[in-house]
Formats: sequence, C-alpha cells, structure tokens
Amino acid sequence: MLQHDYTTSQLDVLEAEAIHIMREVAAEFERPCLLFSGGKDSIVMLRIAEKAFWPAPIPFPLMHVDTGHNFPEVIDYRDRRAAELGARLVVASVQDSIDAGRVVEETGRRASRNRLQTTTLLDGIEENEFDAVFGGARRDEEKARAKERVFSFRDDFGQWDPKNQRPELWNLYNAKIRKGEHIRVFPLSNWTELDVWDYIRREGIEIPSIYFAHTRRVFERDGMLLPEGDVVQRGDDEPLFEATVRYRTVGDMTCTGAVTSTAATVDEIIAEIAATRITERGATRADDRASEAAMEDRKKEGYF
Repeated sequence: MLQHDYTTSQLDVLEAEAIHIMREVAAEFERPCLLFSGGKDSIVMLRIAEKAFWPAPIPFPLMHVDTGHNFPEVIDYRDRRAAELGARLVVASVQDSIDAGRVVEETGRRASRNRLQTTTLLDGIEENEFDAVFGGARRDEEKARAKERVFSFRDDFGQWDPKNQRPELWNLYNAKIRKGEHIRVFPLSNWTELDVWDYIRREGIEIPSIYFAHTRRVFERDGMLLPEGDVVQRGDDEPLFEATVRYRTVGDMTCTGAVTSTAATVDEIIAEIAATRITERGATRADDRASEAAMEDRKKEGYF
C-alpha cells in the first residue's frame, strides 16, 4: 500500500507564514517597499517575495539605506540582483544626508555612519510616501527585536513605542494607520539564523562571497576583527594581520566584525552555526555594544 507523508517541514511553515504576511501587506497598503541591502536576511525576504507573487513581478520597489561604507561585494550583489529581477531600487544615501546638513558625521577612531542611517531611512520613507516597509529583522538576533511585533506601528515621527504595540492574535494584523504614519513589517520574525541558512541551502540561493571563509587583512578592536580599509580608522596600537575569516552579518564596515572561520560552503556554515552559542550580532556588531539598551534606543528613534 502506498504511504503518503503529509507532514510539513519547519521551513515550509516559516515560508508559508512569510508569504501570508507579504500578501497581507500588498492587499492592505498602497505603497509598500522592501528593504534590500544584499545581506542574507534581505536576500531570503526577496526570494519569498518572488514566490508570494509569482508569476507576476514583485509589486513594490526595493530600498537600501547606503552609508557609503558598505562592503563592495555586497553592494555589487545588491545592484545585480535588483537588475535581474527588473525591480526598482531606491538608494537612500547617508552621504546625501550629510551633504544636506540633515546629520553630522562622527569623527575619531570609532566614528561610524551606522547611527546616521535612521534619519536617512525616515527621509527615504517620507520622500517616497511608503506606508509599509518590509525589514529582515528576526527575534533571535537581539532582545529589543524580540519585543517587536510582525506589524510594528511607527508614528508620524517614525518612532517605535515598545509599550504601545498592537495585539496579533491568530495571525490577524492591524494595518490601520493615519497619513504620515507607517508600519514596519518583519516576515522573518520567527526565523532563526539557522533557519535562514537552511532556507538558502534548500532554495540554492546565491549569496555574496563575503559570507564564506576567505583571507582578509584585519585588526582587532574590543574582541572584534575589523577590516582594513580607507573608511575604518585604525590606531597605531591596532596592528594589521592576515586571517581566514567570514562575516555572519554585513553592514557598515566601521562597526561590523568578521569571525575566524574555515567554513567555505553553505553546509559548513550551517554546521558552524549549529555549534555556536553566540548570536551573530552579539559577536560581530560594535553598534550593539554601546549600551545594554543600544538597539532598543535606536529603534525608538526610528531605526530598522
């Protein structure tokens, strides 16, 4: 007798939930957009968007908040992937915000444009009149993100109030907003870093080479390995050396550290992540180490 297996895998459940969320947004909002940096989480979001609306094209533009200090490998991937899909890519530039006097660039050895992204993001949302913005944040990344709903309401200043969130019972989402307000939407909220990589493996998704082990000149600061480069200010007491590293998360070069690794394939990365007990942001993001509530403070101001 032929036996049928009707069980649903964990990835199938997560994918179906994310597709449902994207379709809800497309139905409820007039001008959504998807934040796409070329990082692994936004790459997975983009694949889910393709599936959600196939065979039609993705019905919203992509937007990237570009600090001007991003890794070239990731920017090249971003541009190529958007072109392959025929998607409109909106680039909101931190450099433009600096030139316009909207923000003031930090100085000194630890200077970074990461915090300046908030103003550029909010300006980009306002200028393009986006009323819903897909982000790739996951609850396992950081404790402030673990507090956030799938539909995260932002007021007309782009601010988030963690004590005033809307209930989300039975996968019902409240999309009601007034003019000037918007919703941040997180389809990957319930995914883990391991889920993301399992999905990349299952779908055979190409990702930037920076995620795989490679030799790079780096220096150590506060237990992190930062890359050599014109935009990263290095002190005389921070010697350069070559190491075999890869990146678990990608962002501004000035605050994103590499990890020592020999993982050169997706399978090897999955095995490495399964064994680690340190979150990706906890291990590699200097911006999250500024204070115990660094991420929550930035999110209240309008950060991703």
